[in-house]
Amino acid sequence: MKVITFGCRLNAFESRLIEKIGTDLADVIVVNTCAVTGEAERQCRQSIRKIHRENPTAKIIVTGCAAQLNPEIYAAMPEVFRVLGNREKLTRAAFETAEKVCVSDADLFDFEELQPVTDFEGRTRAFLQIQQGCNHACTFCIVHQARGHNKGLPPEKVLEQARLFVENGFSEIVLTGVDIASYPQGFHRLVRLIAEKVTGLKRLRFGSLDPTVLDEEFIGLMGTYSVIQPHLHLSVQSGDDLILKRMGRRHTAAQVVKACQALRAVRPDMVFGADFITGFPTETEAQALKTEAFVREANITQLHVFPYSARPGTPAAKMPPVEPAVRKERAARLRQAGFELEQKLLDQTVGTVRPVLIEKNGSGYTDNYLKVHTDSKSEGKIEQVLIKQRIDNELVGEVKIRA
Repeated sequence: MKVITFGCRLNAFESRLIEKIGTDLADVIVVNTCAVTGEAERQCRQSIRKIHRENPTAKIIVTGCAAQLNPEIYAAMPEVFRVLGNREKLTRAAFETAEKVCVSDADLFDFEELQPVTDFEGRTRAFLQIQQGCNHACTFCIVHQARGHNKGLPPEKVLEQARLFVENGFSEIVLTGVDIASYPQGFHRLVRLIAEKVTGLKRLRFGSLDPTVLDEEFIGLMGTYSVIQPHLHLSVQSGDDLILKRMGRRHTAAQVVKACQALRAVRPDMVFGADFITGFPTETEAQALKTEAFVREANITQLHVFPYSARPGTPAAKMPPVEPAVRKERAARLRQAGFELEQKLLDQTVGTVRPVLIEKNGSGYTDNYLKVHTDSKSEGKIEQVLIKQRIDNELVGEVKIRA
C-alpha cells in the first residue's frame, strides 16, 4: 500500500495509521484528501487523475475531508475504486468492504478504535493526535463539518502514546488535531502532564494553535518547562479586527501582539509562525496594510499565506468577494514582509550555538524551528551546533558538543 497525503499534520498522522492498517494490501494507493478550500479539493482531484495515469492497475481509495464531505463526487470519478470517510479510513474492515462508498457521520469517530502508533518511517519526530473535530464555525471553514464536534483522546491514553514514542527512540513529539487548543479535557493540564510525566522526552511541540489559548497559564507553562520548544505556529488569519470578526475568529490583533510579547519575556528566543488569508471577502487595501503592519509589530517570521479561496457551503462564500488578482497581489506582499523578517532573524542567529535535532543528510531544526544544515551523521540525535552562515532562508552550522 502507498498513501499520498494532502493537508494538515493531522492527516499526516492518520496516513501513518492507514499505512499500518493496510501494510499487506498490494496494488492499493490511498489518497488522503484535504478540503480546507475549493482549490485544495481541485488539486486532490487533479492528483487522483494523474495517479491513475501513472498507475493504471492500482486500486485508488480516496479518503480524508474531501471524501467525507463530497463522497458522491469522488465515487463518480472513473479512476476511483473506493471512497472512505474520516472514521472508516482508520479501520481495516472498511478497506475490505464490498461497498464503493463507506462514509458515516463524522461525529461517530471513536478514539477507542485507533491503534497505537509506534513509528513514523523516515521521520525523527512523532505526531500524536490528541483531539478531533471542532466546535467553532469560522465563516471561511468547512472542516468542522468534515471532522465533527470536538472530542479528545483521554489524557492517560495521550501519556501512554507519548511514552511509547519515547521508548521507540523519538526525541520530539508534536501534538496534533483539528483544534488542539480546545482539547476537551483541558489543554493546559495535558501539556503539564506530558511535561512532568513523560520521562525522556526532549522536545514537545504543538500543531497550529488558536491564539485564544495564549493566556497567563500557558505563558507560565512556557516559562516553567524547557521541554516545550520556543516556537509556536498560530492560526491568526488577519491583522484587522473587523476582518477577524467577519471570519468568526475569537481573538483581536492586539491580543496576539500582547501574547507574543509576553511569551518573549519568558522565552526570549521565541519564534512565531502564523497562517494568514489575504483578500478575504470585503477586505480593503487599508485592512490588508494593517495585516502587514501587524506581522511586523508581532515579529512573526514564518508565514503561511493563502489567497482567499471560496469554500462552497460556508458563509464567507456568500460575502462580497475581492478580485482574485488582488488577493494574490496582497499574498505576495505579505509573504515578502514575512521573508524580510525571517532573513533578519536568521542573520541574528549566525554566530550562536543552538540545539539541532538531526534528520536526514545532516540537516535538522533548532529548538526554535530554524532549518540548519550540519556536518553531523547522527540522525535522530540532538546536537549543539554553531551557526556559521545563512544561505538564502536556511542556516549552515558545525557540530560543537552533543547535547
